[in-house]
Amino acid sequence: MRMINCSIIIRTVAVLFPLANTFLQKDVIDALKDAKVKEVSPFGVAVLDQILENNEIAAKDDFPICQDCGTAVVFLEMGDEVMIVGGNLFEAVQEGVRQGYEGEYLRKSLCHPLTRKNTGDNTPAVIHLDIVKGDRLKITVCPKGGGSENMTKLKMLSPSDGVAGIKEFVINAVREAGPNPCPPIVAGVGIGGGTIEKTAFLSKKALLREIGSHHPDPELAALEKELLIEINKLGIGPAGLGGETTALAVHIEILPCHIASLPVVVNLNCHAARHWEAAL
Repeated sequence: MRMINCSIIIRTVAVLFPLANTFLQKDVIDALKDAKVKEVSPFGVAVLDQILENNEIAAKDDFPICQDCGTAVVFLEMGDEVMIVGGNLFEAVQEGVRQGYEGEYLRKSLCHPLTRKNTGDNTPAVIHLDIVKGDRLKITVCPKGGGSENMTKLKMLSPSDGVAGIKEFVINAVREAGPNPCPPIVAGVGIGGGTIEKTAFLSKKALLREIGSHHPDPELAALEKELLIEINKLGIGPAGLGGETTALAVHIEILPCHIASLPVVVNLNCHAARHWEAAL
């Protein structure tokens, strides 16, 4: 049994969120550069230029990529040979979020849903825990902006709607979102999962996949590619100003569901597809 102290978890989370808010991962930057080369709209090229320049300035001068530093979403993969000592795992993550946002002056966006009073430290974070084999604790942080999160769509399709119904729903979700999620987007699609909360989780987890990767199931990989082509035919383009780069990727995650159901959730990420990870 390997012991991991909560103090290490706190420090790690406190470092990861400023990193995720300041530096985009290489796969996202490469996808934006590739989109710029392929984009035919002058407005689209200009917007992609500005996005890339913004990312360079943020990295160089240690500024957040976006003023919306997001809801703090944390994915934990804890090995079954790990023992957390020195406190509570979830409390340690919350303290890490608190320290990371306050120490680096990241915008705190969490508030009471009715009174709208700010919580003051961007907690509580949204924490997802999965128990896996091994003696490591993997922490992945994902600051999720409000604008893109607001465009989330859920639909309980009929099983008879099938793949055609899924495609129609996903494409319409992006069409209705228009410029609001700050395209070019990454579309996470959750299918199945038993009940809606698991479907929504799948759609969020799909956003963590490397841009350019495809689902290991050939049929789902083909569906991802088809949806990306169809979404980019919508002409929404970068910042909604028109063009062929509405989405950088479509990622699907799937699990079995009830025989009477076909739940689908579409969760969009803006062009600042922020996430960072560490393994302890």
